[in-house]
Amino acid sequence: MGSFTALALRDEGFRGPITVIERDPSYARSSTALSAASIRTQFDTPLLVEMSLHGAAFLRAHARDMAFREGGYLVLSDPAGAEARAGLVAMQNAAGAEVALLDRAGLAARFPFLNTDDLACGAFGLRNEGWFDPWALLSHARAGARKAGVAYLTGEVAEIRASGAAVTAAVLTDGQEVPCDWCVIAAGAFSAPLVAPLGVDLPVVPKKRTAFAFGAPLPGDGFPMIFDTSGLWVRPEGAGFIGGIQPPAERDLHDPDDLEPDHDLLLDAFWPPLAHRIPAMEELRVTRAWAGHYEMCTLDQNAVIGPHDRFGNLLFCCGFSGHGIQHAPAAGRGVAEWIAHGAYRTLDLSPLGWRRVAAGEPLLEGMIY
Repeated sequence: MGSFTALALRDEGFRGPITVIERDPSYARSSTALSAASIRTQFDTPLLVEMSLHGAAFLRAHARDMAFREGGYLVLSDPAGAEARAGLVAMQNAAGAEVALLDRAGLAARFPFLNTDDLACGAFGLRNEGWFDPWALLSHARAGARKAGVAYLTGEVAEIRASGAAVTAAVLTDGQEVPCDWCVIAAGAFSAPLVAPLGVDLPVVPKKRTAFAFGAPLPGDGFPMIFDTSGLWVRPEGAGFIGGIQPPAERDLHDPDDLEPDHDLLLDAFWPPLAHRIPAMEELRVTRAWAGHYEMCTLDQNAVIGPHDRFGNLLFCCGFSGHGIQHAPAAGRGVAEWIAHGAYRTLDLSPLGWRRVAAGEPLLEGMIY
């Protein structure tokens, strides 16, 4: 988010100094580097569909560098959810997506490896959906920003200093002070503690999510990213597959420094519904597992983007709840437009703004896996 905002600021004509403060320039524990790096247009919120289309256009323009594979998403529904799924597909297509609604027979014909006995339908993204290389995406934005004169400073912010109704500086743990006319909070899962001393209650917390890489006696050709009714996700990766599932609520509490994969999820929660949905995956061989953070917005599982109501030069670009990497090009562009022009120009991101947070009026996004 920081790199895309910085790069977009230069594209919007901002010529002042720009500094991106990075706690860990290796990005070894960053959500971006540990992401499953997928993009979809299938959301509950029309604005998120538009943001994904913006991201897909960016990825397609750099498809070779990003290893962008438009394999599509397949979101499955049981009979109880069929009517709602059909309505969402209509909304998504009206917003510019290209999603096909397949009935049970259509699912069985197109994806014969699926057990469709308890399904009513599935929504399949025909275009602008798939997966890519997250490191390539980050490297592109970072290299472009550096080339445009953006400075990268290694350090950890200890305090954001304010005077009256404006933020004036970021103070690092080593005592260095970085003055600012604008301050963009793009620290992902760790954004909230940065603004808490200012009296700003940002509802963003780190949530650990584990991904499993495995082999199975099934070819990956023609295999989409699948969102199952059980809550699991699975897609091809290299010669095998990767997948995961949210832990139960009572187990979804972790120390922010804990990135140890939750291996118990494999047998407890992930493998049984996976074997039910894709019988060939009853036989699988796990090759590795890793964990990363979702920067979960506890208000509504949607991002917080744009200026604070009191500190007008304090902008948020965080809380993306698992879909941040695909929305980085759109979010960075929007924040840059606000700083450079005082208004959004490409997409109106105001529905994701601070006003809904302050008012406690959620813009609920239900498609979070």
